[in-house]
Amino acid sequence: MWTKSTSIPHLILASGSPRRQELMKLLDVPFVVRVPDIEEILDDTLSLAEAAMSLARQKAEAIDEKRAWVLGCDTIVEVNGHRLGKPVDAADAARMLALLGGTTHRVMTGCCLKQDETYHLFHQSATVTFAPLEDAEIAEYIGTGEPFGKAGAYAIQGYAARFITSIAGDYYAIMGLPVRALYQHLKELLR
Repeated sequence: MWTKSTSIPHLILASGSPRRQELMKLLDVPFVVRVPDIEEILDDTLSLAEAAMSLARQKAEAIDEKRAWVLGCDTIVEVNGHRLGKPVDAADAARMLALLGGTTHRVMTGCCLKQDETYHLFHQSATVTFAPLEDAEIAEYIGTGEPFGKAGAYAIQGYAARFITSIAGDYYAIMGLPVRALYQHLKELLR
């Protein structure tokens, strides 16, 4: 935990994600939210980790605030060579969920802590296995509205939990903010 003598920096979370905002509260660090205005384009020429960190950096750079630490994050799902960002509509969500059903996929969250011209990039990952999904299950899940705004079209902490048979790695990276890794980086930066 942070002590009263620790100088907590002014921190800006460059994300509109309610999940990231809730997870930030676990760190007990004061922060404000500013949503970056960028177009998220997946770069398939980069490794999964590099692609996630590149988008995280773009989000952090979109917030121009001097002397403040800005945290940008991005989560990407990869299954059988296909990289999945956020679905654009119900058909895209159905396509993604059909790809995930009955498979093991990788989830990567990249983070960028930026202050002026100083950058700290890091990432965490996990693997998730889904049970086979029937078309009716996919349609019902899409009807909840939960797949929208989430990489891979699912929220592990929500209704999609009923599809998951196993998880290995950083659970919070799947949710979009690797809490332990961020805590470690903040501790190092505050020394």
